[in-house]
Amino acid sequence: MKSILITGASGGIGSEIAIQTAADGYKVGLIDLNEEKLNELQSKIPNSIALPTDVTDEDSVNESIKKFGDTPSALVNCAGIVRFGSLLEQNIQDFKDVIEVNLLSSFIVSCATAKLMKEKGTGNIINISSISGGKHPAIHSGAYAAAKAGLVMLSEQMSLEWGKLGIRVNAVSPGFIDAGMSASHYQDAEERKKREVMVPIQRIGTADDIAKVVMFLLSEDSSYIHGENILVDGGVMNSVLANIRRS
Repeated sequence: MKSILITGASGGIGSEIAIQTAADGYKVGLIDLNEEKLNELQSKIPNSIALPTDVTDEDSVNESIKKFGDTPSALVNCAGIVRFGSLLEQNIQDFKDVIEVNLLSSFIVSCATAKLMKEKGTGNIINISSISGGKHPAIHSGAYAAAKAGLVMLSEQMSLEWGKLGIRVNAVSPGFIDAGMSASHYQDAEERKKREVMVPIQRIGTADDIAKVVMFLLSEDSSYIHGENILVDGGVMNSVLANIRRS
Protein backbone atom coordinates (compact mmCIF):
# COMPACT_ATOMS: atom_id res chain seq x y z
CA MET A 1 0.00 0.00 0.00
CA LYS A 2 1.14 3.53 -0.75
CA SER A 3 1.80 5.65 2.33
CA ILE A 4 2.41 9.33 2.91
CA LEU A 5 3.38 11.69 5.71
CA ILE A 6 1.96 15.21 5.66
CA THR A 7 3.25 17.91 8.00
CA GLY A 8 0.97 20.81 8.83
CA ALA A 9 -1.85 18.36 8.16
CA SER A 10 -4.48 20.23 10.15
CA GLY A 11 -4.12 23.40 8.05
CA GLY A 12 -6.26 24.30 5.06
CA ILE A 13 -3.89 23.06 2.35
CA GLY A 14 -2.47 20.18 4.40
CA SER A 15 -5.89 18.78 5.25
CA GLU A 16 -7.02 18.92 1.61
CA ILE A 17 -3.89 17.05 0.54
CA ALA A 18 -4.61 14.48 3.24
CA ILE A 19 -8.19 14.00 2.02
CA GLN A 20 -7.16 13.60 -1.61
CA THR A 21 -4.26 11.22 -0.95
CA ALA A 22 -6.46 9.06 1.26
CA ALA A 23 -9.06 8.93 -1.53
CA ASP A 24 -6.28 7.80 -3.85
CA GLY A 25 -5.50 4.82 -1.64
CA TYR A 26 -2.71 6.14 0.55
CA LYS A 27 -2.21 5.33 4.19
CA VAL A 28 -1.89 8.88 5.57
CA GLY A 29 0.22 10.00 8.51
CA LEU A 30 -1.17 13.30 9.80
CA ILE A 31 1.62 15.32 11.39
CA ASP A 32 0.86 18.51 13.29
CA LEU A 33 1.32 20.09 16.71
CA ASN A 34 -2.42 20.64 17.20
CA GLU A 35 -3.59 17.30 18.58
CA GLU A 36 -7.25 18.30 18.81
CA LYS A 37 -7.46 19.29 15.14
CA LEU A 38 -5.50 16.18 14.14
CA ASN A 39 -7.91 13.87 15.90
CA GLU A 40 -10.86 15.67 14.30
CA LEU A 41 -9.26 15.29 10.86
CA GLN A 42 -8.40 11.64 11.45
CA SER A 43 -12.03 10.88 12.23
CA LYS A 44 -12.95 12.08 8.73
CA ILE A 45 -10.20 10.29 6.80
CA PRO A 46 -10.12 6.51 6.45
CA ASN A 47 -6.80 4.73 6.92
CA SER A 48 -5.13 7.72 8.54
CA ILE A 49 -3.17 8.04 11.75
CA ALA A 50 -2.84 11.18 13.89
CA LEU A 51 0.77 11.89 14.81
CA PRO A 52 1.03 14.90 17.17
CA THR A 53 4.54 16.16 16.51
CA ASP A 54 6.83 19.10 17.08
CA VAL A 55 8.34 19.22 13.60
CA THR A 56 11.21 21.41 14.83
CA ASP A 57 12.34 18.68 17.25
CA GLU A 58 14.29 15.75 15.80
CA ASP A 59 13.34 13.32 18.58
CA SER A 60 9.64 14.13 18.23
CA VAL A 61 9.83 13.63 14.45
CA ASN A 62 11.67 10.31 14.73
CA GLU A 63 9.17 9.04 17.28
CA SER A 64 6.22 9.88 15.04
CA ILE A 65 7.81 8.23 12.00
CA LYS A 66 8.44 5.15 14.09
CA LYS A 67 4.81 5.18 15.25
CA PHE A 68 3.66 5.47 11.62
CA GLY A 69 5.16 2.03 11.13
CA ASP A 70 5.79 2.09 7.37
CA THR A 71 8.48 3.50 5.16
CA PRO A 72 6.57 6.38 3.56
CA SER A 73 6.18 6.32 -0.20
CA ALA A 74 5.94 10.10 -0.06
CA LEU A 75 6.28 13.14 2.17
CA VAL A 76 4.63 16.54 1.87
CA ASN A 77 6.13 19.28 4.03
CA CYS A 78 3.27 21.72 4.53
CA ALA A 79 3.95 22.99 8.06
CA GLY A 80 4.14 26.76 8.19
CA ILE A 81 3.55 29.82 10.34
CA VAL A 82 3.86 33.58 9.87
CA ARG A 83 4.52 36.38 12.33
CA PHE A 84 3.46 39.70 10.85
CA GLY A 85 5.20 42.97 11.51
CA SER A 86 7.80 45.29 10.00
CA LEU A 87 11.39 44.12 10.13
CA LEU A 88 12.41 47.00 12.38
CA GLU A 89 9.82 45.92 14.92
CA GLN A 90 10.18 42.17 14.45
CA ASN A 91 10.68 40.18 17.64
CA ILE A 92 13.82 38.04 17.34
CA GLN A 93 12.08 34.98 18.76
CA ASP A 94 9.23 35.34 16.27
CA PHE A 95 11.78 35.52 13.46
CA LYS A 96 13.49 32.37 14.72
CA ASP A 97 10.18 30.53 15.13
CA VAL A 98 9.21 31.19 11.52
CA ILE A 99 12.59 29.99 10.22
CA GLU A 100 12.37 26.84 12.33
CA VAL A 101 8.80 25.87 11.39
CA ASN A 102 8.94 26.84 7.71
CA LEU A 103 12.51 25.77 6.87
CA LEU A 104 14.30 23.80 9.58
CA SER A 105 11.36 21.42 10.05
CA SER A 106 11.42 20.47 6.37
CA PHE A 107 15.11 19.60 6.71
CA ILE A 108 14.49 17.51 9.83
CA VAL A 109 11.46 15.61 8.53
CA SER A 110 12.86 15.16 5.03
CA CYS A 111 16.19 13.77 6.24
CA ALA A 112 14.51 11.36 8.66
CA THR A 113 12.17 10.17 5.91
CA ALA A 114 14.81 10.06 3.16
CA LYS A 115 16.95 7.69 5.21
CA LEU A 116 14.09 5.17 5.10
CA MET A 117 13.30 5.87 1.45
CA LYS A 118 16.97 5.30 0.59
CA GLU A 119 16.73 1.73 1.84
CA LYS A 120 13.83 1.03 -0.54
CA GLY A 121 15.40 2.96 -3.42
CA THR A 122 12.30 5.06 -4.04
CA GLY A 123 10.44 8.03 -2.61
CA ASN A 124 8.78 11.35 -3.38
CA ILE A 125 9.16 14.56 -1.38
CA ILE A 126 7.15 17.73 -2.02
CA ASN A 127 7.86 20.93 -0.13
CA ILE A 128 5.16 23.60 0.01
CA SER A 129 6.83 26.99 -0.39
CA SER A 130 5.18 30.25 -1.50
CA ILE A 131 5.35 32.92 -4.18
CA SER A 132 6.76 35.05 -1.36
CA GLY A 133 9.81 32.79 -1.55
CA GLY A 134 10.51 33.96 -5.09
CA LYS A 135 11.57 37.43 -6.16
CA HIS A 136 8.67 39.29 -4.57
CA PRO A 137 8.60 39.14 -0.75
CA ALA A 138 5.59 40.65 0.96
CA ILE A 139 6.17 43.56 3.31
CA HIS A 140 5.52 43.16 7.04
CA SER A 141 5.80 39.36 6.83
CA GLY A 142 8.88 39.00 9.01
CA ALA A 143 10.98 35.91 8.24
CA TYR A 144 8.32 34.24 6.09
CA ALA A 145 9.71 35.14 2.67
CA ALA A 146 13.29 34.34 3.68
CA ALA A 147 12.23 30.96 5.07
CA LYS A 148 10.21 30.04 1.98
CA ALA A 149 13.03 31.14 -0.33
CA GLY A 150 15.34 28.93 1.68
CA LEU A 151 12.90 26.06 1.27
CA VAL A 152 13.03 26.38 -2.51
CA MET A 153 16.83 26.22 -2.45
CA LEU A 154 16.75 23.35 0.03
CA SER A 155 14.42 21.47 -2.31
CA GLU A 156 16.85 21.95 -5.17
CA GLN A 157 19.77 20.77 -3.04
CA MET A 158 17.80 17.70 -1.91
CA SER A 159 17.01 16.91 -5.54
CA LEU A 160 20.69 17.04 -6.47
CA GLU A 161 21.80 14.81 -3.61
CA TRP A 162 18.89 12.38 -3.42
CA GLY A 163 17.90 11.84 -7.05
CA LYS A 164 20.45 9.05 -7.43
CA LEU A 165 18.89 7.38 -4.39
CA GLY A 166 15.57 7.10 -6.22
CA ILE A 167 14.00 9.99 -4.35
CA ARG A 168 12.26 12.70 -6.35
CA VAL A 169 12.05 16.16 -4.77
CA ASN A 170 10.03 19.16 -5.91
CA ALA A 171 8.57 22.34 -4.44
CA VAL A 172 5.14 23.88 -4.96
CA SER A 173 4.65 27.61 -4.46
CA PRO A 174 1.03 28.72 -3.95
CA GLY A 175 -0.11 32.24 -4.77
CA PHE A 176 -3.22 33.91 -3.34
CA ILE A 177 -5.00 30.96 -1.72
CA ASP A 178 -8.20 31.13 0.30
CA ALA A 179 -7.09 28.57 2.88
CA GLY A 180 -5.16 28.21 6.10
CA MET A 181 -3.15 31.23 7.25
CA SER A 182 -4.43 33.35 4.34
CA ALA A 183 -8.13 32.60 4.73
CA SER A 184 -8.78 35.64 6.94
CA HIS A 185 -7.64 37.97 4.15
CA TYR A 186 -10.54 36.90 1.96
CA GLN A 187 -13.37 37.33 4.45
CA ASP A 188 -13.43 41.05 3.66
CA ALA A 189 -15.23 41.38 0.30
CA GLU A 190 -13.40 44.58 -0.64
CA GLU A 191 -10.00 43.10 0.11
CA ARG A 192 -10.87 39.92 -1.77
CA LYS A 193 -11.90 41.88 -4.86
CA LYS A 194 -8.74 43.94 -4.67
CA ARG A 195 -6.66 40.77 -4.78
CA GLU A 196 -8.77 39.05 -7.43
CA VAL A 197 -8.13 41.80 -9.97
CA MET A 198 -4.40 41.37 -9.43
CA VAL A 199 -4.60 37.80 -10.68
CA PRO A 200 -4.66 37.41 -14.49
CA ILE A 201 -7.35 34.70 -14.33
CA GLN A 202 -9.35 36.92 -11.96
CA ARG A 203 -9.92 34.54 -9.07
CA ILE A 204 -8.39 33.54 -5.75
CA GLY A 205 -7.00 30.02 -5.56
CA THR A 206 -8.23 27.23 -3.31
CA ALA A 207 -6.66 24.43 -1.31
CA ASP A 208 -7.98 22.08 -3.97
CA ASP A 209 -5.92 23.91 -6.62
CA ILE A 210 -2.76 23.16 -4.63
CA ALA A 211 -3.73 19.60 -3.71
CA LYS A 212 -4.34 18.70 -7.36
CA VAL A 213 -0.81 19.79 -8.29
CA VAL A 214 0.56 17.76 -5.39
CA MET A 215 -1.43 14.75 -6.58
CA PHE A 216 0.10 15.16 -10.05
CA LEU A 217 3.61 15.28 -8.57
CA LEU A 218 2.84 12.13 -6.59
CA SER A 219 1.75 10.31 -9.73
CA GLU A 220 3.81 8.45 -12.32
CA ASP A 221 2.69 11.06 -14.86
CA SER A 222 5.28 13.38 -13.30
CA SER A 223 8.08 10.79 -13.04
CA TYR A 224 10.57 12.99 -14.95
CA ILE A 225 9.87 16.17 -12.99
CA HIS A 226 12.60 16.64 -10.41
CA GLY A 227 14.16 19.63 -8.67
CA GLU A 228 11.45 22.04 -9.81
CA ASN A 229 9.56 24.82 -8.05
CA ILE A 230 6.06 24.85 -9.52
CA LEU A 231 4.14 28.11 -9.19
CA VAL A 232 0.40 27.71 -8.64
CA ASP A 233 -0.66 31.33 -8.66
CA GLY A 234 -3.07 32.03 -11.52
CA GLY A 235 -0.28 33.95 -13.24
CA VAL A 236 0.11 36.63 -10.57
CA MET A 237 3.91 36.41 -10.51
CA ASN A 238 3.96 37.42 -14.18
CA SER A 239 1.50 40.30 -13.82
CA VAL A 240 3.75 43.15 -12.69
CA LEU A 241 3.29 45.01 -15.99
CA ALA A 242 -0.29 43.91 -16.62
CA ASN A 243 -1.86 47.21 -15.60
CA ILE A 244 0.56 49.54 -17.37
CA ARG A 245 -0.98 51.06 -20.48
CA ARG A 246 1.06 50.73 -23.68
CA SER A 247 -1.18 52.75 -25.99
